[in-house]
Amino acid sequence: MLTVLVRMPPVAKKLLMVTVDSVLVTLSLWLAFCLRLSGWYADLAVLMPVSILLVLVSLPMFSFLGLYRGVVRHMGEQGVFQLIKATATSSLVVAILATLASSGFFPRSIFIIYGLLLFALLASSRVIAAYLLGGRRSLRQGKRVAIYGAAELGRQLASTLRLGTDFLPVVFLDRDAHLQGRNIGALEVLNPYRDDLQAILYRMGVDEILLAIPDLGPSQRRSILERLEGLAFHVRTVPSMEDILAGRARLDQLVEVSIEDLLGRDQVPAMPDLLGHCITGRRVLVTGAGGSIGSELCRQVLRQNASFLVLFEHSEFALYTIEMELRQICEREGLATELLPVLGSVQDRRLVERVFDEMAPDTVYHAAAYKHVPMVEENPFEGIRNNVFGTQVVAEVAQRAGVRHFVLISTDKAVRPTNVMGASKRLAELVLQACAMGSTKTTFSMVRFGNVLGSSGSVVPLFRRQIAEGGPVTLTHVDITRFFMTIPEAVQLVIQAGAMASGGEVFVLDMGEPVRIVDLAEKMIRLSGHKVKSATSPDGDVEIQITGLRPGEKLYEELLIGDAVGDTVHPRILRAEEECFEWSVLRPALDQLGVLVEKSDRFAVRTFLQRWVVGYRPNPCESGSVVEGAAQTSRPPAERPALAA
Repeated sequence: MLTVLVRMPPVAKKLLMVTVDSVLVTLSLWLAFCLRLSGWYADLAVLMPVSILLVLVSLPMFSFLGLYRGVVRHMGEQGVFQLIKATATSSLVVAILATLASSGFFPRSIFIIYGLLLFALLASSRVIAAYLLGGRRSLRQGKRVAIYGAAELGRQLASTLRLGTDFLPVVFLDRDAHLQGRNIGALEVLNPYRDDLQAILYRMGVDEILLAIPDLGPSQRRSILERLEGLAFHVRTVPSMEDILAGRARLDQLVEVSIEDLLGRDQVPAMPDLLGHCITGRRVLVTGAGGSIGSELCRQVLRQNASFLVLFEHSEFALYTIEMELRQICEREGLATELLPVLGSVQDRRLVERVFDEMAPDTVYHAAAYKHVPMVEENPFEGIRNNVFGTQVVAEVAQRAGVRHFVLISTDKAVRPTNVMGASKRLAELVLQACAMGSTKTTFSMVRFGNVLGSSGSVVPLFRRQIAEGGPVTLTHVDITRFFMTIPEAVQLVIQAGAMASGGEVFVLDMGEPVRIVDLAEKMIRLSGHKVKSATSPDGDVEIQITGLRPGEKLYEELLIGDAVGDTVHPRILRAEEECFEWSVLRPALDQLGVLVEKSDRFAVRTFLQRWVVGYRPNPCESGSVVEGAAQTSRPPAERPALAA
């Protein structure tokens, strides 16, 4: 029967509601007479004409007031107000009829009793319908969830989830002391920091905890998650309000807790003058435009109103994806920036020259690089071609073309590297520093930072997949640490650092405190509703398995080669003072490196890197690595004239 009612066409449902309301109007009038006259009123010959007239007048008013436009199962505060207006209007009709009729037949005070009865009957009919058509189904199935956040968004989430069958809200959690102990929408509000919370939630049969607190800062969200982590419940969150308002997500599209929530920190507000200094109204070129850093650079360049944006990318699919996204942003936000996608490699000097000659960019952000440490370790020659010689090509062409600002995206792995990727990025920095020494038109600078959350090489997606599969979660070393920063924050700081440059600076971003990856893995396991399996907890669900360091991998990362570091006007951006070479010294060495790469001489290439990159020590476990006793200075010793020949 309920299934038939739910599947009825809208017109049939409205006719049914009108029929029921007609009966309730008549019943309310008759009961009002009975109560007013203290007995059963049986003069139907008099009552029926009045009832018919009242129905004919009241129902059109009900329709006009919107009583039949809403969905009964979704009736909220607005529906209650509509009922109040409808019953008040119908009561006014009864009052008019009582005034026109003789007092002996129609008591004038009856409209008050009629109004109260009609409201009670109309409201009861809709509550019963809502329960039968929606509420009772929810009681039979669905995960029982606690909602963290009893403010407006949490209440909306509870109402939305009740309409479906996947989730059943059973309790609110909220830090607001004024709400604790009260009931909101029939759900009790509990203090999330009470000692017996886990036991209470277990008794309630809670399966998950849903976060509905989008307006909190990163540090506040992290504090809440640290509390929930110890409860061993699967924690998910509602999408951001920006995505909900933009139509990219629905309130009930729950997502996993992001790593930004676990590790994020409060951002320092950007300096608008620095953000727009090299971009607003200018022609900008981004290499590696389809990568994780490059694509975010493009988004922020677009929103700083560049006049022209060149997307330089060697991956066809990545270039297509970012171009389509940027064009949608332009259309949605009414931006006038012109876009030009260029498919090609930064190693192709003729292509790079043609693009610079035709587009005449004012600012270049060079993000194109091979960054995956084990992959570059297995393919060192291609890594060097792209990271070193590709950077040399773009920098030299930019200098010849008179580009105003050139910013290299570097990495913390360039500091005392143990891998070819890091060493190649340090050589790329040396290339830019050499260019800066003889440059009068182009301001060269580089920005060095650590891991970014959500990048293509991030461990987070891997951990999440391994947890979903039941483990094990693989970790290379129990003591390994990494810096982490969100991609938008890193890119915003890159843009501001580039605007501060006067030529040749190595800017270093304040990445905060390093994070132990094993701690990150344990947090992700617990927030997925599982227990960590270990020697001390053999009954756990997901094990963390140590696999050993990969070739070229370091236990920890550094951001500074030396101790010479200075502040800038931005609290999260530092300026490092480091050794560099003039072109007269560096260029012959790069020519020699090019010969070694073309010969595919792995041993000779790594010997070269040891001589020219400060602190470079290939991982001893690598095949073909040189002995540890090699020189560790970045300046080529005088007894090696071949390097400068």
